[in-house]
Amino acid sequence: MNVSRETEARLETFKDLLAHWTTRINLVSRTTLDDIWHRHILDSAQLLHRAPDDWVRWADLGTGGGLPGLVIAILARELAGPREIVLVESDARKATFLRTALREVGAEATVLNQRIEATAPLAADVVSARALAPLPRLLGLAAPHLADGGIALFPKGRNADAELQEALDCWTFACEKIPSDTDPEAVILKIGDLKRV
Repeated sequence: MNVSRETEARLETFKDLLAHWTTRINLVSRTTLDDIWHRHILDSAQLLHRAPDDWVRWADLGTGGGLPGLVIAILARELAGPREIVLVESDARKATFLRTALREVGAEATVLNQRIEATAPLAADVVSARALAPLPRLLGLAAPHLADGGIALFPKGRNADAELQEALDCWTFACEKIPSDTDPEAVILKIGDLKRV
């Protein structure tokens, strides 16, 4: 990534916090702790480059250990213009981690410790979620929080095509499948014009 030394230091601090807290609560799979930078941070960071340049509000649903939302919050410090990031996480322990990590890395975001379904519409230009749910359910969670003209960014693995087909039973949408920079078997689904059938 082409980022400042300050941003790189913040990402390193976040990486260390993620590894430390994962020993106490389940933030990421322990089998991935030796490769946090590639498997989690770079995998999350690539979403920023798939978003429109002029986004103002970004909502990350089911943020868990801050992936991708907290990584986006760190990177957004270098972007011009007003930016607002909302992290929605129902697990109180994970929400506590998110608030602690934001404070320690010096990034800004709003943490909503509540269920996605109970969250008032966020009118976000970008909605993201990573490893949260199959696409048909994910679209139902994301739709209320998208602003008019907003897009959703969802990293998906090798079952992406099957999930897309299933989602078309209930939804109409425009979708761009973007190859992942970090996993040759994964894609990022960039979804817009989302409407329930």
